[in-house]
Amino acid sequence: MARPAKKAAATTAPAIPNRERPAEPKRYQATKDELLDFYKQMLLIRRFEERAGQLYGLGLIGGFCHLYIGQEAVAVGLQSAMKVGRDSVITGYRDHGHMLAYGIDPKLIMAELTGRAAGISKGKGGSMHMFSVEHGFYGGHGIVGAQVSLGTGLAFKHQYAGDGGTCLTYFGDGAANQGQVYESFNMAKLWDLPVIYAIENNQYAMGTSVERSSSEPDFYKRGESHRIPGIQVDGMDVLAVRGAAEEAMAWTRGGKGPIILELKTYRYRGHSMSDPAKYRTREEVQDFREHRDPIDHAAKELGKAGVSAEELKAIDKEIKDIVVNAAKFAEDAPEPAAAELYTDVLVESY
Repeated sequence: MARPAKKAAATTAPAIPNRERPAEPKRYQATKDELLDFYKQMLLIRRFEERAGQLYGLGLIGGFCHLYIGQEAVAVGLQSAMKVGRDSVITGYRDHGHMLAYGIDPKLIMAELTGRAAGISKGKGGSMHMFSVEHGFYGGHGIVGAQVSLGTGLAFKHQYAGDGGTCLTYFGDGAANQGQVYESFNMAKLWDLPVIYAIENNQYAMGTSVERSSSEPDFYKRGESHRIPGIQVDGMDVLAVRGAAEEAMAWTRGGKGPIILELKTYRYRGHSMSDPAKYRTREEVQDFREHRDPIDHAAKELGKAGVSAEELKAIDKEIKDIVVNAAKFAEDAPEPAAAELYTDVLVESY
């Protein structure tokens, strides 16, 4: 008769040694010209997305369409600290704003939304799957959380090539509960990969609030068990976001491995164009619009710097003209030829 297994002696886990942590980010001290540029970029995203919503309603944009209205400060604040040609960006399906913040031509993005051959992905990516290797923008991904593993791979590429680049990997509060996210965290820290995990916490994963879906609602803490530090940031303040981006870039470029930024933000529209957003009150949305809007906040800062209301109105008109021209370009552009169905499907390597 086999002896019963000997009971293991009870042990206490050793205390975690003090870990190096990033410094507390400081709100970015922008010059007047820099703040004007941030304002224009955020306004471009806002007006572009409003127009995209109109085109969707007219049937000119098919499939799904996820608007970025309300979250503009996140993309502009983070990507203004990145360098095209050195760094890479990857995101989920709420991707139009990220592409605009990376300086990609609005005409090419609008043409992609409407499925035209002139689109950034030849009209075959649509709203959710835009892509531009030329700009270091690797999508646009429809599978929730899949971009986190891919972004970790892009960070490995930067490390392997020794090119000094960092991968900015966006995902949302809903994707933060996916298992592959934590597999990626583990691998990224094991190899100290240069990746910034930017969690856009807009407080609702589709229609489910963070309080109902997440046992740990402070997403910046999610990497602690993997020894990845995190910072929580006001994602409605472009200067706070830029300040956090500066600290995160210094961390990754210093060879210290991955870092998590949780951007507390808010989307004004539903999850997608088919979502009436009945899971939240009109008063909640209005409160954010009136008191937390990132563009209004930047406008007030510009007012303090001496920019007049007339100048801001002129900027708005300039931005609206850009968006109108982008929409006209897209509507007039031809659709892809049927033969395009067979291109860009397979890459053969020898």
